[in-house]
Amino acid sequence: MILNVSGRTDIVAFYSEWFMKRYQDGFIDVRNPFNQKLVSRIYFDDVDAILFCTKNPLPIIDYLKEIDKPIIFQVTLTPYKNDIEPNVIDKNVIIWSIKQLSGIVGIDNLYIRYDPVFLSDRYNLEYHKRAFNRLCELLDGYVNKFIISFIDDYKNVRNNMNVLRVKDFTSNDYKEIGESFSKSAREHGMTVQTCFEEVNLVEYGFVKGECLSREMAFKLTGKTYKKWSARKEQKCNCVQMVDIGVYNSCKHFCKYCYANFDEKMVQSNFNNHYPDSTMLVGYLKDDDEIKVRK
Repeated sequence: MILNVSGRTDIVAFYSEWFMKRYQDGFIDVRNPFNQKLVSRIYFDDVDAILFCTKNPLPIIDYLKEIDKPIIFQVTLTPYKNDIEPNVIDKNVIIWSIKQLSGIVGIDNLYIRYDPVFLSDRYNLEYHKRAFNRLCELLDGYVNKFIISFIDDYKNVRNNMNVLRVKDFTSNDYKEIGESFSKSAREHGMTVQTCFEEVNLVEYGFVKGECLSREMAFKLTGKTYKKWSARKEQKCNCVQMVDIGVYNSCKHFCKYCYANFDEKMVQSNFNNHYPDSTMLVGYLKDDDEIKVRK
């Protein structure tokens, strides 16, 4: 299996010590978010590769030499300020850490997520075009793949509309983003793609691809994996992964986040995190039903 660490929270930024303790102990327990009594036990011997998703790679960089599994990193790096991303660290520090990662995991195993893109009076089309071009300049030689997505209508987004002040995209907005981002990426030896988006911008120079393709997974592990089906009405071509995170536990508090939708619960979950526990939030209970996941 491939572990996703994590689409539900930023384990790397806030819980790296816990993750490494679990890795050293050889297993991890993951509570089912839809049935709290069900717990999946995952042994790292059954893990083929690890996908780390984070806004701040720094806490885990020094640990990476201890991990003897193939590693992929997807680092989210956006141009928003602290009105939108209140607790994300200085972007210059993130860029420095990305350069460190490139030398550790390799340029081909490192993706930058410019994600999500939204338009407002402050973060308008020209702002994004300049910001993306500047990122390409700064990361030239360290990164060769960008993934972008567009903001979705999540509960947290609706709750924060007074801050986000999102404007609808026009067909010309998509065209300008597609052409501008493609040009910037191409000039620096990079590709840019969407994943799981209705508007994929291929006609403007984006490449067609997935966040983690079956081809990439096979290259890393020598194994084939099923495609992941995110929702019944939409199909995602990424390989099937196992997420070990917990919703409402990321303290970045980004206003566009899909995984946080209750800030009081975030604080409660954070307070109930224990580095010695086998699971991210709380402890295993006597009446939990544990199933080993293969």
